Amino acid sequence: MKKIIIAFLLWINSVSVFAQDNRIEMADTLRSNGKIYVVVVCIVIILAGLLGYLFSLDRRLKKLEKK
Repeated sequence: MKKIIIAFLLWINSVSVFAQDNRIEMADTLRSNGKIYVVVVCIVIILAGLLGYLFSLDRRLKKLEKK
């Protein structure tokens, strides 16, 4: 199991090194126009909604387990 975890971590590290060479023109355009903040806000809203849903679901399950 340790070998699999170490291999996975090394693979992730090598992928990130190769990913840094490419310039993404779309991100540069969005950043220059100021629209990247809209994308970030949308992602944060979606993640906050998912986390809120998971916490409410967890509370409901705890109430059912107590019964």
